[in-house]
Amino acid sequence: MTAQPSDYHDSYDPEKIMHKLPQRERERFLREYRQAAEAAAHEIWRYKELTALLHRWSLIALAVSAPGYYEAREDAGRGIGEYMTLEGAIARRQRKS
Repeated sequence: MTAQPSDYHDSYDPEKIMHKLPQRERERFLREYRQAAEAAAHEIWRYKELTALLHRWSLIALAVSAPGYYEAREDAGRGIGEYMTLEGAIARRQRKS
């Protein structure tokens, strides 16, 4: 038995993901989810792809629900404000581990 929080798989619930997403992200999520669910219904080995998609979207929902997410993303794209590269974030996380 693994030690995972009781709500671990709950965060992969498509309905909960939809609820957390802002309106502007919902259509894309539904399109990708339906495509992955349909594929998994026909080829059982694609279930892993469906769970990976739900995991990715649960993280997206968490990120985009943060106040100021879109503004900070635009600023970073223009080189405004404090930001770090993906490589920098990975290195920082590895140092903390």
